Amino acid sequence: MCELFCLSSRQPTRATVSLERFAQRGGYATHAIDGWGLALYDGHDVRLYKEPEPAADSLWLRFIEERRQPSQLLISHVRHATEGSVCLANTQPFVRELGGRAHVFAHNGQLNAIAQRLPSDARRFTPLGETDSEVAFCILLDRLSRLWQGAKIPSLEARQAEVSRFASEMRIHGPANFLYSDSDALFAHGHRRIQSGGKVAPPGLWLLQRRCSCDSDAIITSEETQPGEPDPQELTLIASVPLSDEDWRPFDEGEIVVVRNGKVVLF
Repeated sequence: MCELFCLSSRQPTRATVSLERFAQRGGYATHAIDGWGLALYDGHDVRLYKEPEPAADSLWLRFIEERRQPSQLLISHVRHATEGSVCLANTQPFVRELGGRAHVFAHNGQLNAIAQRLPSDARRFTPLGETDSEVAFCILLDRLSRLWQGAKIPSLEARQAEVSRFASEMRIHGPANFLYSDSDALFAHGHRRIQSGGKVAPPGLWLLQRRCSCDSDAIITSEETQPGEPDPQELTLIASVPLSDEDWRPFDEGEIVVVRNGKVVLF
């Protein structure tokens, strides 16, 4: 199955360590060798990098690491193709504009017959590629477009409710682990995935929260902050599998976690 990883932080940070491990997950030691993608938020827009080739071999990913572009929110995906050809249009994350903001979506799983749920009449959001994941994203944005009217950001509770309804419908079709962001908040849904023994079961995602010294590279190994220390860094990391020996928490089946600026705000 595909691999997901995202990071949300209070202060802009660089995902040096996590990108290295992300690349390893996209290497030939795994089945996920059909492409990779990385979306780094920069305000309401994103810097989107993706290739339909293995991440472990990518000179582009090395360039991103060397450039060390800071961001408060990144979403990444390593692909193992189960539906659709190996090409750029089928490589995640997917990005669309809604309400003057870049919306990002990445999915892990297989949503059988999901294309039949896409209305045949003309809608604003239609897939560029052939994957079930992109169809699901278009369905989600069509639902959310009812909330994004005018310049005002819809309430977080209204967005969470819509994402929750969407997730419950997607679970009927198969494993539906996904990461979605509208630039204001990150919504992560954990369901089921193929576990090490080959069984499809929860958890579909894992979560780690850290509070550490405000170091621009404080991802995995930074020292914990001391009481009274100014401007501590707060981080929330979510991944398909734990990326370190720390105390990652598994998602309950069907759990949705909402993160903003490195802190879990709804679950």
